[in-house]
Amino acid sequence: MVATLTRAAVSGRRHCYEKESALHRSHAFAGSLGTVSPTLAQSSPPPSAKLSEVEALVNKAAALIDSKGKVAFSEFRVRDTEWFHGTTYLFVYDLKSNVLLNPAFPAREGTMVTGQKDVNGKLFHDAMIETAKPGDRDGVDYMFPKPGESQPSRKWTYVKAVKIDGVPGLVGSGFYPE
Repeated sequence: MVATLTRAAVSGRRHCYEKESALHRSHAFAGSLGTVSPTLAQSSPPPSAKLSEVEALVNKAAALIDSKGKVAFSEFRVRDTEWFHGTTYLFVYDLKSNVLLNPAFPAREGTMVTGQKDVNGKLFHDAMIETAKPGDRDGVDYMFPKPGESQPSRKWTYVKAVKIDGVPGLVGSGFYPE
């Protein structure tokens, strides 16, 4: 089943919205003229204060990483700061899907997350890597547990490309819209 694309400009960015059928859910990337596999597809959240907050946090972190490299990671690990509070935290990957930073789930650091799927079968880490490429979308939706929980919840993540000590990567943060 083919999804109908509707383009909408939100805060100067391109976003797409999908229609769902009772039989099959299909999504489309912003700017494309076809459909994609639901394993990489995504939707964008409506504009909100939380969305603006997460985007600003990621953009600020990206500037810090671009200037300081991995040295900035120690700041991102400190709880009850702008970088890590409640369910808000930053994560950093290289473009080979190696987790370089994840203070909310530190056991993930040093692991490769290529091919991991959420409970709906979405390759969400792969989608984040694709999203961080220049000219692509800037957000990914997927199912992921909140810090301290094991049950997945819907999450929307904003990612941005960075250079980590000269190596291409991404920094991201997300929120749970529920």
